[in-house]
Amino acid sequence: MKNKNTSNSKMICNIIMSILAICFVLPLAYIISISLSDERMILDYGYRLIPKSISWKAYQYIFQSPEIILNAYGITILVTVCGTILSLLITAMLAYSLSRTDFRYRRVASFLVYFTMLFNGGLVPWYIVISQYLHLKDKIAVMIVPYLLSAWFVLLMKGFLQSLPMEIFESAKMDGAREFRIFFRIVLPLSKPGLATVGLFTALMYWNDWWLALLFVDDNRIIPIQLMLNRIMSNLAFLTSELGRNARIDVSKFPNESARMAMCALAAGPMIFVFPFFQKYFIRGLMVGSIKG
Repeated sequence: MKNKNTSNSKMICNIIMSILAICFVLPLAYIISISLSDERMILDYGYRLIPKSISWKAYQYIFQSPEIILNAYGITILVTVCGTILSLLITAMLAYSLSRTDFRYRRVASFLVYFTMLFNGGLVPWYIVISQYLHLKDKIAVMIVPYLLSAWFVLLMKGFLQSLPMEIFESAKMDGAREFRIFFRIVLPLSKPGLATVGLFTALMYWNDWWLALLFVDDNRIIPIQLMLNRIMSNLAFLTSELGRNARIDVSKFPNESARMAMCALAAGPMIFVFPFFQKYFIRGLMVGSIKG
């Protein structure tokens, strides 16, 4: 009787999870379908999961100057990779210090980290520090440095590192290992699930960011892909509104809706392909940080 109830529960859970998976996948399928649809078909028949006719006009419009898009992709990849690696290193080092019970100033440092989650200096002082004191304006570093350390990620990593047994560190010290060697040779290899979890969140933050570039970057050579796509979307909105009303231009000739969805696909596509490689560590990192063994 117990086995039958267990199997029924598993079946119900599988059905519920399958329905949720379909609900999550459908919007992505709609985005890809609309991006491949003709603008006239969208105006006549609305959004369809299977397009009546496939058109590449939206992607052709976006890639009219492919070198600009590819350069923006390169900047975004560079910022994401460098920012994620540096952020993981700094976050892990700070979280490791806070997780050590023999660290004298652990409580004070933990309070200072938590305090930054509640209060900050404000936008204007922050802008002045970045542009006037650090002199990072119109540099690639301006899209990396502000996000290097997040209090939430530090606390998340700290919760994971606290689950590591202290006996490992004590035995390493007895063998003559110093703190840096313990951190790089023992802590980091054992922290792969936590690092993958924080790394995925950090990579998503860097990849999706366009606000820092909007504030601090005027050089078109170092504009990330998100800001580039945002400008393309603004140009499309202008063409289909002002010029369409004043000059009587047929807006169906401009891939307005399809181009918006194509930009969504281009912006989210790479991270969607990256996520499955981190899924195993991502799930373990979310679970193990809340369990002490």
